[in-house]
Amino acid sequence: MQTKDKPQINWKTKLNPQQYHILREKGTEHAFTGKYVHNKKNGMYHCAGCGAVLFSSDTKFDSGTGWPSFSDPVTTKNIVLNDDDTHGMHRIEVLCKNCSGHLGHVFDDGSTHSGKRYCINSCALKFEEKS
Repeated sequence: MQTKDKPQINWKTKLNPQQYHILREKGTEHAFTGKYVHNKKNGMYHCAGCGAVLFSSDTKFDSGTGWPSFSDPVTTKNIVLNDDDTHGMHRIEVLCKNCSGHLGHVFDDGSTHSGKRYCINSCALKFEEKS
């Protein structure tokens, strides 16, 4: 696992340009373009930056929003939630606790037991299928 103080130059060599934009510059991918939006395989979703375990396919659901959506993280110990008042609105940003990478946002409009919708960029994730 990488540490929070990893120099920016190393992030640019580790991540592709889109991953860098999302994880390090708090960008987003266009709706319905991410490789995990329609992924229905069983497995675990890890941070693309550092490999921390973030979400299970067991909590993934189709929210119709165009981004992979999850009802719960695997553990709240691997994420950080921050207020995000950019773009003229209030949202709750989801960050990887290990590397501080921007993952996406969480909303209180989920259609699952938790009522949460963790709306996460595919580029911020690495999927490992269960064998």
